[in-house]
Amino acid sequence: MNPSSALNPSPRTLDVESVAHFDRLVGAGAASMHGWHAQSLDLRGRSGNLAALDPQGAIFLGCTFDDGVEDALRSRGALIFPKMRGVPFNPYRGSLYSAAELYEDIGTSEYEATLDAQVYQWSILPGRRTSLDATLAAALHDHAVGDALDELLGDGDFTGTKLVGVMGGHVAQRGTRDFADAARLGRLLARNGFTVATGGGPGAMEAANMGAYLSGLPDAGFSAALSDLAAVPGFRPSVTAWARTAAAVVGQHPEGTASLGIPTWFYGHEPPNLFATHIAKYFANSVREAILLELCNGGIVFLPGSAGTVQEIFQDACENYYGAPETVTPMVLVGRDHWENKYPAWPMLQSLAEGKLMAERIYLVDSVEEALAVVAG
Repeated sequence: MNPSSALNPSPRTLDVESVAHFDRLVGAGAASMHGWHAQSLDLRGRSGNLAALDPQGAIFLGCTFDDGVEDALRSRGALIFPKMRGVPFNPYRGSLYSAAELYEDIGTSEYEATLDAQVYQWSILPGRRTSLDATLAAALHDHAVGDALDELLGDGDFTGTKLVGVMGGHVAQRGTRDFADAARLGRLLARNGFTVATGGGPGAMEAANMGAYLSGLPDAGFSAALSDLAAVPGFRPSVTAWARTAAAVVGQHPEGTASLGIPTWFYGHEPPNLFATHIAKYFANSVREAILLELCNGGIVFLPGSAGTVQEIFQDACENYYGAPETVTPMVLVGRDHWENKYPAWPMLQSLAEGKLMAERIYLVDSVEEALAVVAG
């Protein structure tokens, strides 16, 4: 199963991933483009090649052509999805986001001027969520992000890695024990060969991505970075100040350890953190939640949180409850008092797991070191 994009099997197709890839195919003697999928490619200057190839069965999404080529290809049987006007993002993008892209010029501009903020503002304009063109643009975008995520896991930077999810509340403030614990967890996981995956937002999510990103630093350097971040504890009242503080830390350590963040514009008030090196940002929160849980093949650690984290616990529990034996992954809840008394998810989880294989894969611990021991064991 392809967890991050297609829900059904599809015919064999060829993703033309770059202009260089297109040129290699032409140079190898290709005569037909049947089954080729080209996405966001600038094919200007290749009119002769395109005219010589049979385009029936080819699909071009948001590509750029010389004048007249698009109409010619369409008349000869190609399916062409045009660029969408008035949309502040590329619905056909071929890669995941980076923090540098989402927060471009954050050092000199306010957050409201960034791509991340502009896309969110576009998404909440009156009537936007019910209009056909906006719905189509968002759906195409999320499909493209899913494709890029598949490539990352299939033959990209994360090929063959063990992903461990870290879930927790977005309200954890920099400078607090909760934030430091989450950062230490991300650091421990990365140092033990795991790839950290989070919901990509602030709070515990930022801390876990930050801990992974700076896992190569000695303890003193890591503590100093935590102290630097604590100068701006949270993203309220100013996302700009919060982001600039993180950007300064990243700038001091530009070669950090890779980790994954999967945020959503559905929660536009929660900005994505700058420490996830690969950001799969979706419009559809339900899709984003399902993908994040599905991809964490090394298990999930649930730090103290509230409604959102409780939802994620039982969404993951449902997957394990009905899953095949080979698909059941560890669920580690950190904080006995929190999960037994404040939000008693643990007793319910135990009752749900009774008599099931998942009963052997649920854990309640008190420290992030214990959580690491579970997923590493």
